[in-house]
Amino acid sequence: MTSTRRDGRSPQEYRPIGMSFDGLARADGSARFGFSTTTALASVSGPIEVKSVSENPSQALFEVLIRPLSNVPGTEAKSMAAIIRGLLIPSLLLGHNPRTLIQLVIQSLSSPRGVWKAGIYAAMINASTLALLNAGSVPMRGVICAIPVARIVQGQSTVLVVDPSEEEEAAIQGGGCFAFMFAFGLKGGGDTNCVWANWSSTKSVGGVSDELELVAAKELAKKAAKSVWDAMKERLDPDYLSRMETDEDGDS
Repeated sequence: MTSTRRDGRSPQEYRPIGMSFDGLARADGSARFGFSTTTALASVSGPIEVKSVSENPSQALFEVLIRPLSNVPGTEAKSMAAIIRGLLIPSLLLGHNPRTLIQLVIQSLSSPRGVWKAGIYAAMINASTLALLNAGSVPMRGVICAIPVARIVQGQSTVLVVDPSEEEEAAIQGGGCFAFMFAFGLKGGGDTNCVWANWSSTKSVGGVSDELELVAAKELAKKAAKSVWDAMKERLDPDYLSRMETDEDGDS
């Protein structure tokens, strides 16, 4: 992939990422993550007391809420909250804190950008991971990092690119968000698995070409997501990171 995009990036480059730990009141951990202006904020509370009706004797209850910039959460926000909960659960050792509640609250800090939502989905997932790491109160078997990938028209052809900019959105003909789990406790950096993707294509023909494109998009996303995780590690305390990466007691 050698072609250059409108802003000078190569296809595998995402926009500059921003990360910060906000120290929100009444939260055990919080973090902000963004690809340039596509930004999300997440906070974690717990383990905290849970209502007896929701108590689970074998593991903690994990709850995810998404708060929109305005109004109350609609169907889309509730659906995405359920997706993020499902893809984060494999990374958490909820059995260490039974009969408690772990609550994750996420808020998009960016205005909607038309129909392209993969960028803000990735930002919300990455902010959630950073908030969980910042809290340090929920044992983890790995981290989840996400990246948006799109197929855009470039000249007389199309190309797969990571994290399309606002200027590139008009040229998008397909794409989605990919989330990967980078496991702890194994030499060489642990296993890497794709835990979620919502790839969609506007190609008028299906078949093998679409399948090959999805494979190529997933591989491009995997490399970019690994780069995001590497950037996250630079912001973490080395001793804390070392303890997580050498822990091989990944019970559930």
